[in-house]
Amino acid sequence: MKIKKYIAIVALCGGLMACVDLDTAPYDQLATSTMWTTENLTDMGINGIYANLRNWGIYTTSISFPTTATPFPNSNGVGQWGYEILGPLGQSHGVPDFLNGGLNPGSGNVNNLWRRLYEGVHRANDAIYNIPIKSPVSEEKKACLIAEARFLRAFHYYRLNELWRGVPYYDVPILVTEATKGQETEEFIWERIIEDLTACINEPHFPNNNFTAGRVTKGAAYALRGKVYMQQGKWQDAIRDFERVGAMGYGLAQVNYKALFTEAHERSSEMIFSVENMQGYANFGSIAQQYLGTRAAQGSNWGDHRITPFAVELYENSDSTPFNWDDYIPGYSSLPIAARQVYFLRDTLRANGTPLEPSIAGSIPVLVRARLATLEGIMPGISAHYLPYGNEARIKTAYADRDPRLAANVITPYAEFLGVNEGTGGTQNFTHTLRWPYRGNDGVRLPDNTPVGDLRPDRQAEFEYFQRKFVYEGFNGTTFDRTRGGIDDPMIRYADVLLMWAEALVEINQLTNAMDKVAQVRNRVGMPTLASNFADQATARDYVRDERRREMLGEGGAYFDELRWGTLKETKFPAGASTKQVWGIPGGGAAFRWPDVYNRDQLVWPIPRGEIERNPNLKPTPGWTY
Repeated sequence: MKIKKYIAIVALCGGLMACVDLDTAPYDQLATSTMWTTENLTDMGINGIYANLRNWGIYTTSISFPTTATPFPNSNGVGQWGYEILGPLGQSHGVPDFLNGGLNPGSGNVNNLWRRLYEGVHRANDAIYNIPIKSPVSEEKKACLIAEARFLRAFHYYRLNELWRGVPYYDVPILVTEATKGQETEEFIWERIIEDLTACINEPHFPNNNFTAGRVTKGAAYALRGKVYMQQGKWQDAIRDFERVGAMGYGLAQVNYKALFTEAHERSSEMIFSVENMQGYANFGSIAQQYLGTRAAQGSNWGDHRITPFAVELYENSDSTPFNWDDYIPGYSSLPIAARQVYFLRDTLRANGTPLEPSIAGSIPVLVRARLATLEGIMPGISAHYLPYGNEARIKTAYADRDPRLAANVITPYAEFLGVNEGTGGTQNFTHTLRWPYRGNDGVRLPDNTPVGDLRPDRQAEFEYFQRKFVYEGFNGTTFDRTRGGIDDPMIRYADVLLMWAEALVEINQLTNAMDKVAQVRNRVGMPTLASNFADQATARDYVRDERRREMLGEGGAYFDELRWGTLKETKFPAGASTKQVWGIPGGGAAFRWPDVYNRDQLVWPIPRGEIERNPNLKPTPGWTY
C-alpha cells in the first residue's frame, strides 16, 4: 500500500503537471475542471494533500515552498523533527532567526510556513467541495475520502492556530486574490477544527484504524480532537476522546523502543498518524539522515543536529531516581563549568594500562595534554582529576545505568555507533566511538580487532550529544540516498496520547489515574513509576511534562508542547542560553535571545508582513514591528 500510494503521487507530479494545478500552484489558483473527474485523479488529489506535510519543518533557514519545478521540495524544509532545535531538547549551530532574536514579520520562515500550511487548507477545501460533485467513485469511497480531507484540513488549521493564535478561516476553494478575510479568534478556529474532526468521527464509512497504509482514521480524529480540547483547557472532553483512541484499536507497540522508529515498525498499532516517506524516490523520502546523523553514518555529511545537555540530564537512573552528576563524580557540580571537561578526556593508555599501539599512540597524549594545560589555566590543580591513564570507563558509568530510552535516542560520550568506514569509501560497516578530543575517523583497529575510529562530528572542536533516533546504521547499499530515507515521520502516536491523557488527569487532580497512564509508557522500557512523583498536583504536572520530553525526544513535538504550556521562554531562553557542549559550556553559534514581544512567556508568531500588505483586512500582530 505504501508503494502504491507514492507511485500515485509521482504520477501526479510528473505526468499530469500541465493539467493538475492542485499540485503545482494551488496557492495561486484553483484546480482545473479536469481534477477529480476520474477515480485515479481523485486518489491523486487526496494524496496531494498528504504530501503537503512532507518536509514542512523549519530547520535553520526558510522552508521551501512548492513550485511547478519542485512541487514537493526537500531543500531547506525538513520533517517535523526539525522543530526540535526550536525547543529545549535540540540544538544546531545554524541558529535560525527564532533563536537569535531576529524573528520578525518579514522573516522567510514566517512567510513560507504560513503559505505552506494554507496550501494544505486550500488542497483540502478543493477536495471537500469537488469530490461530491465531480468524482465518479462510489458513495462509500467519497464519504471516506472527504473525511480524510476534513481531517487534513483540521490538522493544517491546528498547526496554524498553535503558532498564530487566530487566523483567517476558509472552507471553500478560492483564488489567492479572494483570500481577503481578517483573522478569526483563536477560539473560533479551535471550534471549526472540532467540527471537522467530529464529522470524521461520525462518518460511518471512515475506518476506525488502518495499519497497512498511511491514511488517517477515526482513531486519529479522536486523538487530534483530544489535543484541541487540551488547547482549550477542556480536560474532561480531552479524556473522553483519548479513551476512544484505544477503543479504535490503537495501543502501545510492545517492541523494543529503539526499533519502534524504524521502517520495520512504522505500521504498528502505535502509529496513529504519520507522514510517509519512501526510500529511493526523489523528493519523497526523509532527509533525517543528512541532518541527524554524524559523518560516521552513511551519507550523512552534514550532521548539524545535536541534543542538549538539558535533555540528556532528564533521563533518570534505572531505579527512576533523578540523575545527578555528583552521584557519579563527587564534587562535579561545585567545579567551574569549564573545568568539568577534565572528566570527559579520553584515555591515553589501553584499559588494562598498557600503551596504545604506535600507529595511534603518538597523537592522543598530545591532544589530552593540551586540554589539561588549558584547564589548568582555568583551575590550577584540575589535572589531578584526570586518572592516570584516562577517564573513559568512569564517565561511561554516568550513562550506563539509566533509562533505556537515553541510549536509544542519544549517542553519549564513549558510546558506540555502527556506521561506515570512510577509509573504504563508506561501503563497509565500522563501529565508531564518541571520544574527546577527536583524533580521527580512519577505520583503524587494534590487533585484537577492537575498532578505535572516533565518531566524526561536523564540528570537531566541540563535544556534544548526537541524536540516534531515526538515523540508519551500517552500510545500506550503494543506492542509499541520504535525502530519500524511508522512515516515516510520526505525527501522533499512542504514547503521545497516553501522556496527554495523563496531563488532563493531572489538571482535574486525578493523580492516581495520571500515574497509571504514565506507567504504561514507562513499563515498556522497564522503568518503574514512583508514587512520590505524583504526590501533589504541581509535582505531577512537572513530572508528566518531563516524561513527554523523555519519551518524545527527537520527534519535533517538544517545541509545540512548550508553546502550549507557556514554558518556552523558561526552558529555551534562560540566562546564558546558547548551544551547549556536554559539560555545559557554550558551543558554536550566537547566543539565544527571546524576541522582545508581548513581554510574556507565550510566543505568538507574527502575521507575515507580505500577507498584511496584500490583504487589507489582516491586522498586524500586537507587539511586533511592521
